[in-house]
Amino acid sequence: MRLEGMQGRLPAWLAVFTIFPAVLVAGQVRADITEEGRYLTAAAGCQSCHTDPATKDAPFAGGRAMKTPFGVFYTPNITPDSEQGIGGWSRDDFIRAVKTGVSPEGQHYFPAFPYTSYTRMTDEDAGKIFAYLQSLPANDRPNRDHEIAAPFSWRFLQAGWKLLFFDEGGDDQALPTDPVLARGAYLTNALGHCGECHTPRNGLGGIDDSLFMAGAIGGGEGELVPNITPDPATGIGDWTKGDLASFLETGMKPNFDDVQGTMGDVITYSTSHLSLEDREAMAAYLLSLPAIINKIEKPK
Repeated sequence: MRLEGMQGRLPAWLAVFTIFPAVLVAGQVRADITEEGRYLTAAAGCQSCHTDPATKDAPFAGGRAMKTPFGVFYTPNITPDSEQGIGGWSRDDFIRAVKTGVSPEGQHYFPAFPYTSYTRMTDEDAGKIFAYLQSLPANDRPNRDHEIAAPFSWRFLQAGWKLLFFDEGGDDQALPTDPVLARGAYLTNALGHCGECHTPRNGLGGIDDSLFMAGAIGGGEGELVPNITPDPATGIGDWTKGDLASFLETGMKPNFDDVQGTMGDVITYSTSHLSLEDREAMAAYLLSLPAIINKIEKPK
């Protein structure tokens, strides 16, 4: 009778020992995805843009003022708050927003949001960023309306802007065949979106690809943005790969001057969190670009 009783209970015991390891594995997979998402979120510079410098105790809750020639844009709350943030979004909603510039409600985002670069991001990486953001504490900080005048404030016009200046999925230019340069290109262009600030724009806000990474006047919240092509006179041609990799970690230039302004936030919240291997890949990629003579200085 005892044996029969034990035999009758064996399936239940076996179920426990079968399910428990599976639960542990599933939990570890989720933890791994969240940790990868944390790293990718840093690489994508989300915290520096979506955190108000005046209230740094509310990371990712939005409110940062981005001054542009078209007015002031305020970054939105991307914490998992269901009302003010993205708590009600699905993974597909997030990927669509990040890579196509369209909200879950079907509205076009203004290109102050760098979906024009993020469109090169893989769906897998975008999904991991979403998983990390959803793991953060929710913050109900209200979003602020942009301070931009008509007609630039008319969202429906963004559909026409996209036809002129947006290539969904990125342009047809292939990634470098060298794996280090390919990794550097992905980090620099798809995640880090460096060209959004370091490339000048035309009168309608479109990127001027003929001066890719050659610096801009009035970019980066109204600041002067330096030329980061390898031109020795006006760019970073006299920097070594080690100089650049170190700069991306510390913000210290080869001449021992430290970076200021929005790039300082990029260093603090983004590139300083990257591995040495990834920072070196970004450095190698930037130094492989065509050198462009373009001196950036304040207008007289």
